[in-house]
Amino acid sequence: MSTTVVILAAGKGTRMRSSLPKVLQPLAGRPLLGHVIETAKKIKANNIITIFGHGGDLVQRAFAHENIQWVEQAEQLGTGHAVKVTLPVLPKQGVSLILSGDVPCVQQSTLQNLVDVSTQTGIGIVTLTLDDSTGYGRIVRVDNKIQAIVEHKDASDEQRQIKEINTGIYCVSNAKLHEWLPKLSNNNAQGEYYLTDIVAMALADGIEIASIQPELAFEVEGVNDRVQLAALEREFQAYQAKKLMQQGVHIIDPSRFDLRGELTVGQDVRIDINVIIEGHCTFGDNVEIGAGCVIKDTSIAAGTVVQPYSIFDKAVLGEAVQIGPFARLRPGAKLDNEVHIGNFVEVKNSTVGLGSKANHFAYLGDAEIGVSTNIGAGTITCNYDGANKHKTIIGDNAFIGTNNSLVAPIKIGHGATTGAGSVITHDVADNSLAFERAKQVSKENYQRPQKVKK
Repeated sequence: MSTTVVILAAGKGTRMRSSLPKVLQPLAGRPLLGHVIETAKKIKANNIITIFGHGGDLVQRAFAHENIQWVEQAEQLGTGHAVKVTLPVLPKQGVSLILSGDVPCVQQSTLQNLVDVSTQTGIGIVTLTLDDSTGYGRIVRVDNKIQAIVEHKDASDEQRQIKEINTGIYCVSNAKLHEWLPKLSNNNAQGEYYLTDIVAMALADGIEIASIQPELAFEVEGVNDRVQLAALEREFQAYQAKKLMQQGVHIIDPSRFDLRGELTVGQDVRIDINVIIEGHCTFGDNVEIGAGCVIKDTSIAAGTVVQPYSIFDKAVLGEAVQIGPFARLRPGAKLDNEVHIGNFVEVKNSTVGLGSKANHFAYLGDAEIGVSTNIGAGTITCNYDGANKHKTIIGDNAFIGTNNSLVAPIKIGHGATTGAGSVITHDVADNSLAFERAKQVSKENYQRPQKVKK
């Protein structure tokens, strides 16, 4: 049976107090709506219909790369009205999962379970049992069968004692949506068209309402303000940390760990506190990440140790590499096995060969560095002439002296040496020494200027 996903994403999110639409607020480095769309893609929905309203241009631009059918809800007249505006494009066959763009953490397994139970009856919902159900629509049951969903403002005192609530996640036969939605009324305390009213229509048709509950309560938590967003962030991060620890990752303190993307790991990976991982990253066996590192779209091979407060972006590291502390690898940095990149060293769009070292205060940009080469402290590749970038090529077993400026384009040969304090502007042949410095001048008995007293 074909599955359509309908996502309600038209709300303004006034309580966010932001110019950014609520569904674009970030959770774990991705917009709230982005999480819902990714889950919809995982269940292999035949089509995804997203209802936009406030800030619609921003929302559509943010997901221009996605295969989404957009439908505008010009007036926000309730959840029932939101789904109703999709009827001109909603298929008449199959089922629709109805999701909310501000409920980002619902799992693929939960939605698949909902589809499975709903296909038997034509309608199903996700419910949740809470100790405090204040503010939520209540699930009214008789003989354990759902008889109604009553919104909090419309509920009687007795109904407000019910702990089981409606999460707003539905799976409904498309044929029934085409039949029921045009019949919705706004005769209620809010003056809105409630999607929950289709439950009464289903019961009137003699249809039993199927239901499931999520494995994890936070899956169905919505976001209305910054406080809820921050709380859900920590719940989601704790869940991700738990899954990694179950795979054998040693996370020193899960409450101080952030995964804003996907991480693939080997055995015995160790991650210290306040590490942020973004995008798609891979850590091999026995990788160690020190405190305060930020690592994005990076592959780190087995046995590599990253010292604290290092920053990587689109880098590739080989085995048994030593990095940091306070190192920066920018896009295009490729380090071979056993490379050492030390404190305050920056590497950009450069390859560093097996066993080579740059241990202190260096900048390596647009460079190719060979095997077992040493880069002295304070050395930079002068790769930019103000208009274009140029390449520096350094051979195997070279020794680049302290405080060198290598003015690209330039090639330094195998086994070559450059003297400390040199500005190297010409190619250096294999196994040769190059240095450049002004003559030192000394003045004996020199008297330094004295401060004039006023």
